[in-house]
Amino acid sequence: MASINSYCPATAPSTAKAFKNSKMFSGLHCMKLFPANRCVSDVSLIQLGPKSFFNIRSEGRIKATLLSGEGDLRSHHNGTNVAAKSTLLGDLSTGIEIQPDSIALGTLAAETTPTTFGFPSDNGEFDLDLPTKGFSSIPEAIEDIRQGKVDDEDRENEGDLIMAASKVTPEAMAFFVKHGTGIVCVSMNGDDLERLELPLMVASKDNEEKLSTAFTVTVDAKHGTTTGVSANDRATTVLALASKDSKPEDFNRPGHIFPLKYREGGVLKRAGHTEASVDLAVLAGFDPVAVICEVVDDDGSMARLPKLQQFALSHDLKIVSIADLIRYRRKRDKLVERSSAARIPTMWGPFTAYCYKSVLDGIEHIAMVKGEIGDGQDILVRVHSECLTGDIFGSARCDCGNQLALAMQQIEAAGKGVLVYLRGHEGRGIGLGHKLRAYNLQDDGRDTVEANEELGLPVDSREYGIGAQMLRDLGVRTMKLMTNNPAKYIGLKGYGLAVSGRVPLLTPITTENKRYLETKRAKMGHVYGLESGIISQNGKPRSDS
Repeated sequence: MASINSYCPATAPSTAKAFKNSKMFSGLHCMKLFPANRCVSDVSLIQLGPKSFFNIRSEGRIKATLLSGEGDLRSHHNGTNVAAKSTLLGDLSTGIEIQPDSIALGTLAAETTPTTFGFPSDNGEFDLDLPTKGFSSIPEAIEDIRQGKVDDEDRENEGDLIMAASKVTPEAMAFFVKHGTGIVCVSMNGDDLERLELPLMVASKDNEEKLSTAFTVTVDAKHGTTTGVSANDRATTVLALASKDSKPEDFNRPGHIFPLKYREGGVLKRAGHTEASVDLAVLAGFDPVAVICEVVDDDGSMARLPKLQQFALSHDLKIVSIADLIRYRRKRDKLVERSSAARIPTMWGPFTAYCYKSVLDGIEHIAMVKGEIGDGQDILVRVHSECLTGDIFGSARCDCGNQLALAMQQIEAAGKGVLVYLRGHEGRGIGLGHKLRAYNLQDDGRDTVEANEELGLPVDSREYGIGAQMLRDLGVRTMKLMTNNPAKYIGLKGYGLAVSGRVPLLTPITTENKRYLETKRAKMGHVYGLESGIISQNGKPRSDS
């Protein structure tokens, strides 16, 4: 037996509608108590008066849902909010204030949260294949490299000219020398450098170059060159480095070409020009050898982005960013491998746990699967970011632990679904130590965004490619995604998963987490409830949406 005790000071609710399927109750009045048996499937919309107060009690141990609400997050004149905190209630009483003019849609079952169909900004703005503004797309750059053209690549407001080493000509080399620093480098993988006996210029531990670029000893080709410095001689040396038939004795040391050691994994391991140039060459169908040279302005200074864009336009070059290349590869490369699986009996019910290991950094992630995925259509999915303080220790600063529990409960109630638990996402990607430092700043008055920025850290550095690949490996094809975060919604769509609907995860708003949740709504675009207007007050899609 569960009961709801309501208290409305001074006045009764402005519109008192009956609770559906509730026995012994015909309206909501001040200080009235009514029982709700376990067959209750929904509670009707109630318009509340000023500072209405709710208690939820139960006798014994049955599942119930706490109506929650406090402040701006629960005040929407034309939306609804779904009760969120499901728990086993013993002799527990919880009082919650709901502000005037707010509307609450509550139920005594976890599975009744309505599904929406997107966020207000659900469009192509965050398509992973769309280039950064002012840059060309990665496929355009790949096609240019395939045709033997020079491309311009930007990293942190500096640019390099790049092309596939096997396509270099004296004319292309003259262009590199004329518009670059004159230091022409050839990016190569470690196997080829070992084959040609080209050791690093300094050991990695002694490398003091600001970007830790892995320079080897410099070389000139022995055959077909004179001084080694002319455009013709440099092109000859580059072609010799790119040839699989070359031998160590085919080169003079030192020389005028600077080989660079490519880090395996490319831009997914190191966001450098060395790695980006080789990645683009390989994507264009060539061997992993590329030529790069930094671009300089007419006065000899390093060319910055505005000048780089003018330069690319005047010479008909494609200009791409390393950030775009990273997104391109994350969407297409295999990032995880399944390592093991086992049955896990949980407090919510039995699940099967699947462990996945990242091929990039070795971090292990877990997917909790309920039931059979079948054809993979319309699967209830939660992609949850690791939060040690909230998930394990029950920190009240955030809603992470509550969201995790609610998601598991909803998947159990649905009888089929997946929760992906991504490790390495602590503090939206900044790590546990930095998160605790940010907490101190929040105690001094900053919000969660301001604290990260003051520490010189990104507001949110998470990416969801690994989670998307785990879901695809499990057979998920379309999903009802449990999230309030548009970045997560759009991020997973960007990795080839179709999102058929969004299920809000609404958990209790407390004194401790109120500002945190409001900051996520106001500054990070999180959507609580049905603010998008796509869902009407009865929890169903609007006919005109």
